[in-house]
Amino acid sequence: MSKHEPSWKMGGSKMTSPTSFMSKLMEYKELSPSLSALNQAILATKGGCIIGLYLHAVTETKLVVDTSRGEKLRINFDVIFPAIPCSLLSLDAMDISGEQHLDIRHDITKKRIDSHGNVIEVRQDGIGAPKIDKPLQRHGGRLEHNETYCGSCFGAEMSDEDCCNTCEEVREAYRRKGWGMTNPDLIDQCKREGFVQKIKDEEGEGCNIYGSLEVNKVAGNFHFVPGKSFFQSNVHVHDLLALQMDSYNISHRINRLAFGEYFPGIVNPLDGVQWVQGTPSGAYQYFIKVVPTIYKDIRGHTIQSNQFSVTEHFKGSAMGHVQSLPGVFFYYDLSPIKVTFKEEHVSFLHFLTNICAIVGGIFTVAGIVDSFIYHGQRALKKKIEIGKFS
Repeated sequence: MSKHEPSWKMGGSKMTSPTSFMSKLMEYKELSPSLSALNQAILATKGGCIIGLYLHAVTETKLVVDTSRGEKLRINFDVIFPAIPCSLLSLDAMDISGEQHLDIRHDITKKRIDSHGNVIEVRQDGIGAPKIDKPLQRHGGRLEHNETYCGSCFGAEMSDEDCCNTCEEVREAYRRKGWGMTNPDLIDQCKREGFVQKIKDEEGEGCNIYGSLEVNKVAGNFHFVPGKSFFQSNVHVHDLLALQMDSYNISHRINRLAFGEYFPGIVNPLDGVQWVQGTPSGAYQYFIKVVPTIYKDIRGHTIQSNQFSVTEHFKGSAMGHVQSLPGVFFYYDLSPIKVTFKEEHVSFLHFLTNICAIVGGIFTVAGIVDSFIYHGQRALKKKIEIGKFS
């Protein structure tokens, strides 16, 4: 061996130069700041997630027994009947307690629509009706200029003083008696008002009926039917007009049906549902299970509402069976279980616990990795010093 040759170049030796040793050592030392930066990035990411969860509300769900009594149930609806004129369509509601609301009109709006679904301007009643100068009095004679008009109820008077001055009042008197008015042409008031003519003029039209009704919070039903409701021998029936009795089409579209107010996250399964009649007339029935629901937002505002599930069934009409009269029926029942949704923030103590857990976990792992690198560096340095690193 030449005395001028460095020992690391001895024959057959695999040793590397000292410069190479130091460069490898420096690579290990440079890992420490990189590791620190990685720790900071992980800490910032995890911390941001925890802060986001703390600032945003979470929803807690609870199930409790519904102990409320004597409350009312508000039903909001918007239904289109493309083949039933508004003059024929009526809304009834009844429940198992015996309360009945027939031909409901308050808080209800009807819009006449054409076959394309466009809204038709409402024309005044009586336009196009046969002109009768002097209406028929209750006693049978025509109204004279010095008399007060008191129309006949055609046998449906409850007392001698009763008067029916409009077609609607006659129909109402018939309803109280439990009679059906199947031929309005025989009623003077209906002839003067052009009742039948109006129905004929509206042939081919549809009706958009919407609004709300308030019922007892017990099981019951509400239904949309052609004709006016009345009771006959304790049976709920309708005075279906003979002129359209064979042509009622109960095709419908439910734009909206809700049992109570809107709250975030609610899904009303009947919204947008459409059914087209392709069979003989009958009753389309929806069986609804209503679940009372309370929603409390983060500000403490409480919304009393309801969710519901539904099944449906079509029942074809049978001649002579009043139970199968055409219409759309909604039968609802209430669940004894109430659902409570409550928005709330994560507690500050829980937030601090999560932050401490994340910081502690990251620094623990970082310490283990740093210790591994440190001891690796020391071992490498010793090998370099004794000339055993290759």
